[in-house]
Amino acid sequence: MGKCAYTDVIFDYCDVLLDWRPRLPLDGQYPAGVVDMFFDKADEYGFDYYDAMSDSGWSEERVLADYERHHGPAVAWVFRVYFDRQQLSLYDMIDGMPTLLRDLDAAGVRLWGLTNFTAKYVHAAQEKFPWLRLLRDTVVSSEEWIRKPDPMIYRRAIERFGVDPATTAFVDDKAYNAAAATAVGLHGIQFLNAAQTRDALGLS
Repeated sequence: MGKCAYTDVIFDYCDVLLDWRPRLPLDGQYPAGVVDMFFDKADEYGFDYYDAMSDSGWSEERVLADYERHHGPAVAWVFRVYFDRQQLSLYDMIDGMPTLLRDLDAAGVRLWGLTNFTAKYVHAAQEKFPWLRLLRDTVVSSEEWIRKPDPMIYRRAIERFGVDPATTAFVDDKAYNAAAATAVGLHGIQFLNAAQTRDALGLS
């Protein structure tokens, strides 16, 4: 153990490092049909839309006010309960990822984060899962008001971290985010699992 093809690796958080389960905060709080309605992907102004707006910098109160405007106060209360219990969505780390972080760090690879998430829950995740503290810094979309795959957020991470894109990998579960990283000079890797990512990073 001790060699890697890259000097630096930048990781996405949700579904790469973190097993994020957004239904958990509402499980047991409402009937299953209500929870299904809340997460309905066909709803133009549903959870996915406001999750993206939250990641883009909207405050919780702004999200709640706009959601209520589209759905009414009774349904908006479900979103308030979600926010109150949101930390429960941070279920665990993805299998094998604590070991991969440890092994990369031991090999002298510098580790970073770049995530479409809120600063509040990045900090919560770092408190809950100490392995995440191996990341030297994290660029968080809600603080930048830019989300992946906008090229600007990758460039901002490169500049802030002081990395050489030619020797830096970016790992994300979404192929289009990995491709956007490649387009700005990083080595984008689509995450499937820890073993596949270890191989893609050339860690031996």
